[in-house]
Amino acid sequence: MNHALSQSARLDATFAALSDPTRRAILSRLANGEVSVMDLAKPFSMSQPAISKHLKVLERAGLISGIKDAQKRLRKLEAKPLEEATEWLENYRKFWEGRFKHLDSLLEELKFSKQPSPKRKNKKGE
Repeated sequence: MNHALSQSARLDATFAALSDPTRRAILSRLANGEVSVMDLAKPFSMSQPAISKHLKVLERAGLISGIKDAQKRLRKLEAKPLEEATEWLENYRKFWEGRFKHLDSLLEELKFSKQPSPKRKNKKGE
């Protein structure tokens, strides 16, 4: 992974790479361990060059890396960019969770303020 990239640039690259369903499927397969490029390409109805382009996007984002194993070209998942993206998203989850709690409190206040007060009988019993 290129450590010279700013955190913002790394996040941009991670989210851009994750924006494609084929690349997300590749990452899902790699979550189970190292896989050869040929095996990664099998479930997809696309050419080897097209798969290679997807792999290059994932590599540039630092989400995967290559391993040399005899004649095979293996790829493995690199978790650090996903961890950084999760941390970034977590801040927004906390923000929205706080907003929803505040909204819940307001709704409870409104519910109690709108309840009709018990009717009082006048002195003559009417």
